[in-house]
Amino acid sequence: MSRPTRSAESSPGRRAVVLSAAAASLPLPALAQSRGSRAAPAARPAPPPTSPANTPLGPLDTQAKQALVIDYDTDAVLLEKNADERMPPSSMSKLMTMYLVFERLKQGRLTMSQELPVSERAWRMGGSKMFVQIGTTVPVEALIRGVIVQSGNDACVVLAEAISGSEQQFAEELNAKAREIGLTDSNFRNATGWPDPEHRMTCRDLARLAKRLIADFPDYYRVYNERSFRWNDITQENRNPTLARVPGADGLKTGHTEEAGYGLTASAKRGERRLILVFNGLTSMRARAEESERLLEWGFREFENVVLFRAQDVIEEVPVHLGERSTVPLVGGRDVVVTLPRQWRRNLQARLRYDAPVAAPVLKGTELGRLEVSGQGVPPMSLPLMAGADVDKLGLVARIPAVIGRWVGGG
Repeated sequence: MSRPTRSAESSPGRRAVVLSAAAASLPLPALAQSRGSRAAPAARPAPPPTSPANTPLGPLDTQAKQALVIDYDTDAVLLEKNADERMPPSSMSKLMTMYLVFERLKQGRLTMSQELPVSERAWRMGGSKMFVQIGTTVPVEALIRGVIVQSGNDACVVLAEAISGSEQQFAEELNAKAREIGLTDSNFRNATGWPDPEHRMTCRDLARLAKRLIADFPDYYRVYNERSFRWNDITQENRNPTLARVPGADGLKTGHTEEAGYGLTASAKRGERRLILVFNGLTSMRARAEESERLLEWGFREFENVVLFRAQDVIEEVPVHLGERSTVPLVGGRDVVVTLPRQWRRNLQARLRYDAPVAAPVLKGTELGRLEVSGQGVPPMSLPLMAGADVDKLGLVARIPAVIGRWVGGG
């Protein structure tokens, strides 16, 4: 990518630099090949009416009642529809249960080989089951697979009771951890997602939770990619349809209740890009499978990640007042990566905003400004920019000429 051309806007004490970046558009990948003809049912009902989701490319129809697609690395929102609407998450809320279990394992407070007792309450749980037996003990490792692969409500209760003493107390721990990791619109009443009018999450919170599971527990996350698990002589298949249909898919969790409809929190990685998809309110397993494939393929096909600056690239030299050096380099501190629609790369605008001059002393790593990215069809982003070096304050004697010069110059 060529170095951006620059035009400056300034006002007293505040500077904004507009960077207009143009790069050759990459060719769109060929559309996926058809899977082949399929026999249509004799009388297939008409699909329900759809309403569009918002995307940087314009409205996109989806049958989901709530939906969100984000880029894992940049947090760019590629698609959203009622993403902040509180909804019944059904079994997708088991992701939060697993977060607490994985945290206990990482802390050494649980072990994979530890045997946990099955209570009558756990054994009696309805809905999807691992089929644990009352009065027996089950290894934590098996219970984890029972929750993730088989969506076992009984396995969730065994884990909850072992960790907190009761499922009710475990739900309180879920709520406390949710607040701690930034899930601002979630409330948990149980460990399973069992229907409860106060058990609610949003698509945005589920996406945040999926990101945290992937980032915080990469070794345990791999279980989400397992296709089947056998327990008590019963083999059950993973219900996540993306594992078989979407290249690069490796998790996370389905959900279904009569109130919620069919939902899914999914992730797929191709090369260096990972997308997270959350939706709810589909009318059937088939609709869930087809919509998840369509939206993930759309996200990979229509968008790409572009490196604007490398971690230590000097983006700007910011003036320093009464410092041992006159400027401090402004850097990203990490690679500055943005997610762009492939056909809109030429419309990207990046604006630097920072106060100047900066008063010495300046500590390396201190946030001094923001890089704001926008443009037609570009998901808006705001990224922090930091001081790339320490700048000490001038000594008293050395400051006198600088202060006099500022008075004389009217600064």
